[in-house]
Amino acid sequence: MTAMAAMTAFLPSGRIPGFSGTLETDLMAVQVRIPTPLRKLTHDVELVEVSPGTIASAIAELQNQFPGIADRLIDEKGEVRRFVNIYLNEEDIRFLDNQATAIKDGDEISIIPAIAGG
Repeated sequence: MTAMAAMTAFLPSGRIPGFSGTLETDLMAVQVRIPTPLRKLTHDVELVEVSPGTIASAIAELQNQFPGIADRLIDEKGEVRRFVNIYLNEEDIRFLDNQATAIKDGDEISIIPAIAGG
């Protein structure tokens, strides 16, 4: 049930007195999908929320929440590791603006480790 549907169920007018905003769009965060190999750092959490900004700011925020995770994503030169792919809404950030890629409310970041095989 959406917030608007819940509000309508309890208030016949569908309005909250003194409230002029919309409930459905307030405070949407950016979702980061954490791959299984990194979940030990996130205490087995698969989806983590970060604030809008850039991919670099999202990685910094992940590092603040889960110390050590940035070391797995970023190399000593500050670049995304070669064996890590980061997608913004299913687009590889290497084909966008890399770590400078802007992220906004409602976006989804997926971290995908490359899998070697033969």
